[in-house]
Amino acid sequence: MPRTLVVIPARMQSTRLPDKPLADIAGKPMIVHVWQRAMAAGLGRVVVATDNDAILSAVCAAGGEAVMTRADHPSGSDRVFEAVRTVDPAGDFEIILNLQGDLPMLAPSLPRDCLAPLLKQGPDIATIAAEITKPEDRTNPNAVKVVGASTAVPGRLRALYFTRATAPHGEGPLYHHFGMYAYRRAALERFVSLQPSPLERREQLEQLRALENGMRIDVTIVDSVPVEVNTPEDLELVRGLLAG
Repeated sequence: MPRTLVVIPARMQSTRLPDKPLADIAGKPMIVHVWQRAMAAGLGRVVVATDNDAILSAVCAAGGEAVMTRADHPSGSDRVFEAVRTVDPAGDFEIILNLQGDLPMLAPSLPRDCLAPLLKQGPDIATIAAEITKPEDRTNPNAVKVVGASTAVPGRLRALYFTRATAPHGEGPLYHHFGMYAYRRAALERFVSLQPSPLERREQLEQLRALENGMRIDVTIVDSVPVEVNTPEDLELVRGLLAG
């Protein structure tokens, strides 16, 4: 197993749910739930990357590891890379897993599914997606779709494009992409060195920067994507599910 570093970027500037990482869920801040789920995946060292003292304190009080990063990063990937250089300047970790900080119900199997394509030679980046089952999500621009080609591995695609549109056209499944990424360390370093690309700007999807620059992304198809907490309604749903 390649040495893996899990980094959870967390910041306070959510417009739909202020102070989201510190939202109380069953007596613990949401970011602590996410850190615990990441630890349960058993992939290796887990670090929260933040620009906020309160988030850092909450993670450390729970026994976790957190590192301060700059407040002016344009993306979570940039924040992750700063944290990587801070905690691993010697480059000992071969794989970096970028795990979102709003997943208090994350199944420990999903980070392992995300990482799987990088265990052999091939892609630069790996991620996950699930088949869309709700009709409304087929046309929902917030449900990002991945268009991919089949690979020799069952249940895995090579990403050709990511879009907020309904794609591909015609009969057949559509796949909802979920923003969890595993990078080879060199791929992450290259990615954050690149300028935002035309399609990235148009779709507001940073993974298109990688595709437009010839990087390969493989996608593991999973049964379902985890609940993201983006709104007060999402928070109440998760509180109910995790109560007691």
